[in-house]
Amino acid sequence: MLIKKPKTYDQQIAILKNKNIAIIDDVSAKTFLKQVNYYRFSGYFLPFQINGHGSLFPNITFERLQAIYEFDEQLRNLIAGVVDEIEVYFRSQLAYYHAHKYGEEGYMDACNYNNKHDHIAFTKRINSCIKENARTTVVQHHMKKYNGHFPIWVIIEFFSFGTLSYFYRGMKNNDKAAIAANLYSINYQTLDSWMRCLNDLRNKCAHYSRLYYWIFPAIPKMPSSEKYIPTRRLFAQLYMLKLMYPNHQKWNENVWKPLVKLVNNYKKYISNKHLDFPYRWKAMLKYK
Repeated sequence: MLIKKPKTYDQQIAILKNKNIAIIDDVSAKTFLKQVNYYRFSGYFLPFQINGHGSLFPNITFERLQAIYEFDEQLRNLIAGVVDEIEVYFRSQLAYYHAHKYGEEGYMDACNYNNKHDHIAFTKRINSCIKENARTTVVQHHMKKYNGHFPIWVIIEFFSFGTLSYFYRGMKNNDKAAIAANLYSINYQTLDSWMRCLNDLRNKCAHYSRLYYWIFPAIPKMPSSEKYIPTRRLFAQLYMLKLMYPNHQKWNENVWKPLVKLVNNYKKYISNKHLDFPYRWKAMLKYK
């Protein structure tokens, strides 16, 4: 099978028109395509195609597709900041809990983990963290003054999110249960689910990937107290972020308000169905 040949911007414009996309200003459309990879942009055609292929439905304009792309970009930036705050909070809580139960270097003892934990692999991850940050003042200080020993509250700041998740997943079930109960009043199975989803969502944001009309690989479990039934679309991820966010007032001010404003700004172009936003989504995402 022959791989596709590269297309010029003029050829890309022609392809878009051939797909039934209405373009009023070719120059403006070409300028946009010079800034955004055509392949990336084509992902936003999906809600308007049958089975993700062929021509788009009638009356779909380039202006609308570009607006949806811009909406998704701003939404992703907002979510990325939320994920960062949750990660910092979770990171600090894990370090605090582990240090007070197992001591400053208890994370280096294989006995403090469950049977599925691969401590050799985990130790390699830690050594990689130290090596990658060898030039930092913190690492140099601990290498020189403490002979390369790092307390958990120091080394955890160098963990990637993947290593942080690996550390959490390797904990004993009773420790995970205590953390889940203390932080969110949930069981550890639910928190395990949230961590998986948070990792997927974080990766999507980090790689500037599409969130609009995206089907997520994992569905976040809901606590028994919640009536909402999640799906694989974006709203379930947003609802999970609300439940994980550590400050309710700050969530309303810094997340909920900007989100409502963003949706209102683009309501002419987007569809709540594409994001699986329920009818009462504003009330559901706001803390009372």
